[in-house]
Amino acid sequence: MQQSKNDVWVGLFVLLGAAALVFLALQSANLLSLNWKSGYAVTARFDNIGGLKPQAAVRSAGVVVGRVKTIAFNDETFQANVHLELEKQYKFPKDSSLKILTSGLLGDQYIGIEAGADSDNLAEGDTITATQSAVVLENLIGQFLYSKAEDGGSSSGSGSKK
Repeated sequence: MQQSKNDVWVGLFVLLGAAALVFLALQSANLLSLNWKSGYAVTARFDNIGGLKPQAAVRSAGVVVGRVKTIAFNDETFQANVHLELEKQYKFPKDSSLKILTSGLLGDQYIGIEAGADSDNLAEGDTITATQSAVVLENLIGQFLYSKAEDGGSSSGSGSKK
């Protein structure tokens, strides 16, 4: 009888430990967000979102002020509509601008808000069009190689003969 009681307690402890590990893994990967604060939803239009994912952070001055809810493609404007959920306690002017930034060199992408100067604040359902798309590393490398190829081709023909 005593042995089976200990087995139950050990089993319960192992289950709690496993549940805690799953919770931490989901939380660190931004796949789980436990936020009971109410917020307001706004939409932003981007030409290129790069590797931005739902549940990515929305930051202003390095502080997380919201999360990306969903991402959808608009087949009329050929842009990505990014739906954001901003926390109610943070108010931003209507002329604020958004950028897709990267944490470190190869880190996760997030949205940065740069506050504007308008006297009216963003409200539920507003659309932000002042956006800057993500920097795509492959495009930068391609531009760099193309410019180096042009420099190499033009300077080789201008050498003087002896």
